[in-house]
Amino acid sequence: MLSTLDYIEIYIYIYNVPAVRMEITYASPSFYDLPAAAASTMPSSATAARPVRIIPLQHPTAGSSSSSPPNVAFARWTARLRRMTWLEWLEFFLPCLRWIRIYKWREYFQVDLMAGITVGVMLVPQSMSYAKLAGLEPIYGLYSGFVPIFVYAVFGSSRQLAVGPVALVSLLVCNVLSGIADSTSELYTELAILLSLMVGIMECIMGLLRLGWLIRFISHSVISGFTTASAIVIGLSQAKYFLGYDLDKSSKIIPVVKSIIDGADKFSWPPFVMGSIMLVILLVMKHLGKSRKYLRFLRAAGPLTAVVLGTTFAKVFHPPSISLVGDIPQGLPKFSVPKAFEYAQSLIPTAILITGVAILESVGIAKALAAKNGYELDSNQELFGLGVSNVLGSLFSAYPTTGSFSRSAVNHESGAKSGVSGIVSGIIMICALMFLTPFFEYIPQCTLAAIVISAVIGLVDYEEAIFLWRVDKKDFLLWTITSTTTLFLGIEIGVLVGVGVSLAFVIHESANPHIAVLGRLPGTTVYRNVKQYPEAYTYNGIVIVRVDAPIYFANTSFIKDRLREYEVDVDSSKSRGPEVERIYFVILEMAPVTYVDSSAVQALKDLYQEYKLRDVQIAISNPSPEVLLTLSKSGLVELIGKEWYFVRVHDAVQVCLQHVQSLKAGSNSSHTPLSSLEDKPSFFARLSKERAEKLSVSDLESGNGRPPLPKDRDSQLEPLLSKER
Repeated sequence: MLSTLDYIEIYIYIYNVPAVRMEITYASPSFYDLPAAAASTMPSSATAARPVRIIPLQHPTAGSSSSSPPNVAFARWTARLRRMTWLEWLEFFLPCLRWIRIYKWREYFQVDLMAGITVGVMLVPQSMSYAKLAGLEPIYGLYSGFVPIFVYAVFGSSRQLAVGPVALVSLLVCNVLSGIADSTSELYTELAILLSLMVGIMECIMGLLRLGWLIRFISHSVISGFTTASAIVIGLSQAKYFLGYDLDKSSKIIPVVKSIIDGADKFSWPPFVMGSIMLVILLVMKHLGKSRKYLRFLRAAGPLTAVVLGTTFAKVFHPPSISLVGDIPQGLPKFSVPKAFEYAQSLIPTAILITGVAILESVGIAKALAAKNGYELDSNQELFGLGVSNVLGSLFSAYPTTGSFSRSAVNHESGAKSGVSGIVSGIIMICALMFLTPFFEYIPQCTLAAIVISAVIGLVDYEEAIFLWRVDKKDFLLWTITSTTTLFLGIEIGVLVGVGVSLAFVIHESANPHIAVLGRLPGTTVYRNVKQYPEAYTYNGIVIVRVDAPIYFANTSFIKDRLREYEVDVDSSKSRGPEVERIYFVILEMAPVTYVDSSAVQALKDLYQEYKLRDVQIAISNPSPEVLLTLSKSGLVELIGKEWYFVRVHDAVQVCLQHVQSLKAGSNSSHTPLSSLEDKPSFFARLSKERAEKLSVSDLESGNGRPPLPKDRDSQLEPLLSKER
C-alpha cells in the first residue's frame, strides 16, 4: 500500500493574464509511466493518445473508522481531566486566577485603578437611569451595579468587560413586567429580581452544557435590526421626562407616538429645555472623547457631569415643574431570597429572550476585547460567569444584568488590564450606596432620561443598513424585517420573526446548495467553475459537477434535479475531445461535501440505477474520509465500482475520456454500449494488474525499478487528446 501520494502537482494559474502561466511538477521516486496499460484499453486508432497516470485512492477497510468511537472520545476526555493539575482545576472554576498569577502590580495596578474609577463614575448615574427605564426605583439600579460586578470579577473570563444594568435588558424587563403588575407595586420589584435569578440559572446551564453555539443561528443582521428598533423605542419611552406628562407604556412605536400627540396640550417647557441642554452636553462630551485621545476622559465623565449640573440646578432653584428622583434608601442591600415563584412559568419566555440578548451583547464584546488584548476567551466559561453574577445578584435585590458595550469600551480605552478595574468600580458603587444617596434625591428625572437617550443613540445602526444594501440584499431584507416588526409589533414578536426568517434563509441555502459545472483551465490540470472562469473548457460526453455543501435529506431532490439538467443542457461551444451525441459520464467532485446521510446515499443509489438504464456512468472524485467511509458502509462503493472513485478530478477525466474515445472509435464500425465494457475487466483494473505484475509493493514504495520518463513528454502537463500528425 502506498504511504504517500505517487504524484503531486502544484499549479499556479493567474486569472485574466493568460500569457503568464506557471506549472511546477513534483514527482516522488515511485512515479512511473505505464503506456502499455493505457494502450491495452484502446483500439488501434487511439493508441497515439498520451499515457494515463492515476493516483490510487485509498479505500477504507472493513474495520476502519474516520472518527473516534464514543467510548474512545470519552476515554480521551477523561484522560485529559486526569492530567489536569490542581492549579488548572482551580482556574477552571475560578478564571480570575489566570490573570492573578501573571498580574504585574507595579505596572498594571495604576491603569486598572484609573479605569475602574472612570467606569465607576459612569456606572452610578447610568444604573439609576436604566432602573427607571426598567420601571424600578433608582436604588435597584445601584444594587444591580454592586454585587454582580464583584462576582463577575471572580467567575468571569473577560478582563475588560464591564457588567451591570444595560438599556436593552431594562427595556425587556419593563415591557414584560408592566403587563403583569403595576410598576409602583412591590410585586413588580419582586418579579424583576426573580427574573434575574431565572436568567442566571439559564446562563449557568448553557455554560455548563456548552450550548453557547446555539446563538450562532442568530445572524448579525437580526441583531443589528433588533437593537436599532429597540433603541428608537427606548428613546421614545424617555420622552415623557422631557415633555412633562405621562405616556403609554408600550414597546410598540404607534401607541407611544399616539400618546405623545394626544397629550401635547400638557407640554411643559422647563423639563424640555433642561433635558435638551443635558442631552447636548452629553453628546458633545461623548463626541470629543471619541474623536480626541487626550480628551477621552470626557466620554466617561459625561453622565456624572450631567448629574452634577442637574442636581446643582434643582438644589439651588427648586423648579416646581421639574420632577426629581426623590428619596433613595442609604446603605448596602440585604440578603434576601427572590419571591413570587408562582409567576416563574409566565416569565420563562422573557428569561430566554433576555438570556439570548445578554449572550449576544456580552460574549460578542468580550471576545472582541480579548482579541485586542491578546488572550483567549471561552464563551461557555463567560456564560457561566454571567450566570453566577445574576444568580448571586438576585440574592441582593438586583435585576438582570449583562456586559455593557459603552462601559466596556471605556474600560478598554482607559487601559484596563484585569478584573481589578471591575473591583474598583464596585468599590465606587459601595461608596455611592453608603454615602451619596442623600444627594441623589435632587437629581432631575429629565437628566436621567438624557443619559439613557445619549447611550442608546449609538445603537441606531443605520450605517449597517447602508452597508447591507450595498453588499447583500438578502441580509438587508432580514435587517428591514426585524427592525420593522420590532417597531410596530413589539420586541418579542420582532425577535421571533427575525430569528425565524434568519433560520428560514439558512434552511433555504442548505436545501438549495450551490452546484457548479467544472471545466479545465487551459495549460493546467485544474478544474474550476465554468461561469467563474469563462476560458475553462469541458470535454464531449463528460460533465463534471461540484456540490458545494453537505448532502442530506433536505437537498437531495434539488441536487438530483440539477444533475438531470446538466446532463441535458450541455454547452458544447467550449467542449473538446471526440464528438459524441450525448453524455456518457457524470463526474461528481465531492471535495466540498463534508457529510452525507442515509437519504443522500439512497439518492445516489437511485441516481446510479437511473443513469445505468441510460448507459451513463457515475464517477466520484476526491471524497473526504468520512464521506468515503459512509459510502463504503452503505455498499455504494461496491455498487458503483471501486475503479470509479478517484483522488483528483483530472484522474477521473482521463479514464472517462479514454472510454469516450473507445466508444467513438467503436461507433464507426458498430454500436458499443457503455454497459458492454463492464463485461470485460475495467481499464482501471487492468492498469492496476499490470502495475502489480511489473513492480512489487516494496518497489513501489521505494521507487526501485522505475522506468525512465519518456523523452518526448509534451511541455503541457498530461494532455488528454492525441496530437495531430
